[in-house]
Amino acid sequence: MSLIRTTVALACLLTGAAFAQTASVKVEGAWARATVQGQKGTGAFMKLTAPEGAKLVGASSPAAGVTEVHEMKMEGDVMKMRAIPALDLPAGKTVELKPGGYHVMLLDLKAPLAKDTTVPVTLTFKDAKGTESKQELNLPVATTAPGAAAAPAAADHQHGAHKH
Repeated sequence: MSLIRTTVALACLLTGAAFAQTASVKVEGAWARATVQGQKGTGAFMKLTAPEGAKLVGASSPAAGVTEVHEMKMEGDVMKMRAIPALDLPAGKTVELKPGGYHVMLLDLKAPLAKDTTVPVTLTFKDAKGTESKQELNLPVATTAPGAAAAPAAADHQHGAHKH
């Protein structure tokens, strides 16, 4: 009888541990900006929500030689971009990684990122207890955020409507 209780207790413990490790950060609206030939870096953007609080402590991608978590901020009248060691994800609050702010930077690209393709990115998180977890994503590559209104193309501009 005690062997059964021990086995059940161990199974519950293992299930609980597996559940704790799979409690992950919610990722929404993820995308990476398309590049042109010769461009060696680009950004990846998304919204992250950690149910119990966590930190984004790293990122990697086979498409890039270097992948870093970055911030952009004004220092005086100069916009500066730099790598940061971790990005806090407060419990239940959405943190947006967007152009001009926090983002994942893909550097030393091995090939251009073409619009309407995808790029694999792995995010590394650390919870409040210090446990690391990884989340693998395939980000759509686009010129603007998916769902964002794009500026009209020059070909769409109707010159005939103007009075010169």
